[in-house]
Amino acid sequence: MGNLPWSATEEDLARAFAKFDVKSCRVISDRETGRSRGFGFVEIADEDAERAIQEMSGYVMNDRVLVVNEAQPRPGRA
Repeated sequence: MGNLPWSATEEDLARAFAKFDVKSCRVISDRETGRSRGFGFVEIADEDAERAIQEMSGYVMNDRVLVVNEAQPRPGRA
């Protein structure tokens, strides 16, 4: 998911997605500064995934509209 507020934590993501079967949450941070890069991942049970994408895309968190989609492998990575 993208467009996360810079202040968002993994706990914030878990709370926002609480109505789904959340397995894990991760906010991606810059290796050098430790600051959020504005995106993260929420691992959800397969049976909830499509509904979570539909319901949470456009969710407003701290005045930022989340962009929620299925994670895709990065090009050139296995």
